[in-house]
Amino acid sequence: MTASLSESALRVQQALKKIGFDLKVVELPGSTRTSVEAAQAVGCEVAQIAKSLIFKSASGRAVLVIASGINRVNEKRVAAELGEKLGKADADFVRQQTGFAIGGIPPVGHLQPIETFVDEDLLQYDLIWAAAGTPHAVFQLTPADLQKMTQGKVIGVK
Repeated sequence: MTASLSESALRVQQALKKIGFDLKVVELPGSTRTSVEAAQAVGCEVAQIAKSLIFKSASGRAVLVIASGINRVNEKRVAAELGEKLGKADADFVRQQTGFAIGGIPPVGHLQPIETFVDEDLLQYDLIWAAAGTPHAVFQLTPADLQKMTQGKVIGVK
């Protein structure tokens, strides 16, 4: 099955395996670019989508916020946790830092380690879904898996 994955989705599948997670990346015919599209594609609540958003810190570092699909990230709140201001990251910065395009950013498999924050609202679900490298690829996991694989700090993001 992994032989039929696109290059980016296969990279995520390999990254998951390398860090000890036996989770299956799937590519779907419909788009999973937005949280609503992803939830419709996999048949879950929008809140169970773990959307990965890259921000740029004032010092130029990439910061990954993995938020529940229904939550809007309060940049000031995350910046307070980080200890420096945050701003939007453009598509070139995102690809340079992660190796992935916006709309398919996974929680793992980035080109370099990225400081990560995980939305506390995701912890209320038994299962969640995350992007897997393309706007059509996802994988299912538990919130505990997400915390472990990203080493992300759990915070309120809204």
